[in-house]
Amino acid sequence: MQTRTLGSSGLAVGAIGLGCMGMSWAYGSATQAEATAVIQRALDLGVTLLDTADAYGPFTNEILVGNAIEGRRDEVVLATKCGITVEDAASYRLGRNGRPEYIKAACEASLQRLRVEYIDLYQLHRVDPAVPVEESVGAMAELLAAGKVRAIGLSEVDVATLERAMAVHPIATVQSELSLWTREPLREVLPWCAAHNVAFLPFAPLGRGFLTGRYTSATAFPSGDFRTRLPRFQAEAMAANQAIVEGVQAVAARVGGTAAQVALAWVLAQGSQVVPIPGTRRIAYLEENAAAAAVSLAPAEITLLDALPVAVGERY
Repeated sequence: MQTRTLGSSGLAVGAIGLGCMGMSWAYGSATQAEATAVIQRALDLGVTLLDTADAYGPFTNEILVGNAIEGRRDEVVLATKCGITVEDAASYRLGRNGRPEYIKAACEASLQRLRVEYIDLYQLHRVDPAVPVEESVGAMAELLAAGKVRAIGLSEVDVATLERAMAVHPIATVQSELSLWTREPLREVLPWCAAHNVAFLPFAPLGRGFLTGRYTSATAFPSGDFRTRLPRFQAEAMAANQAIVEGVQAVAARVGGTAAQVALAWVLAQGSQVVPIPGTRRIAYLEENAAAAAVSLAPAEITLLDALPVAVGERY
């Protein structure tokens, strides 16, 4: 697989990464054997950026990933996050904590769960409105200076916040949602990243699975699946948003790929600094997603995809 660089960190990764959240959070759970099989296959395919967070589970996802990469640590660019606290897992009620002492303690705990000596990319999952971002980033910079992390990233931030953070320490990556039904970062954040040598990591690049065309009704999701709570997965919105899926499928028929591959290829086409991190618990879907790195979209096909309707419903 072709590689891309995580901004100023210089870390090279496969053009498509793997989001590990769904292996133990929000969409159900995988066994250790299932997770290990998917992650090991990902590394075989050149999918080297693995993204997790302490909040997923909470805590169980990092253990799952740490066990899965045993013996192959040198093949992995390992990304995790801190800053979101799970106040109630059943209802997905979350809090935020960006205090320096919390970030340092969270990093130590993540290192232990992952069973590694350092984290390649340590990300602030969400900025804490009660803590100046400069203080949070300052703590992360101290972790980097101590050799516990190799690069720093932020998630779901605007340009003003990025400017403040960059005044403290170089930011290697920004992680936010980006897909054919979530295009807001194209306006300001993605151009800013391109201009400042910051990689952009789109989570949910397949619209939480919707853009694959596999879901036409919320009844397809098991009890407890996070998507059943989201506005875009309510019956009326799902029906309206099928127009987006149909447009993606039409382009897929033109290029000889799947809807998922076209959706990922569109994300990749947004810039050489973009590294999407689709998640899956199945090897077949992992292989399908990885193959999207080789899908080339002509300008006319990009134009067709750009013209697709805006998604009905808010993200959350």
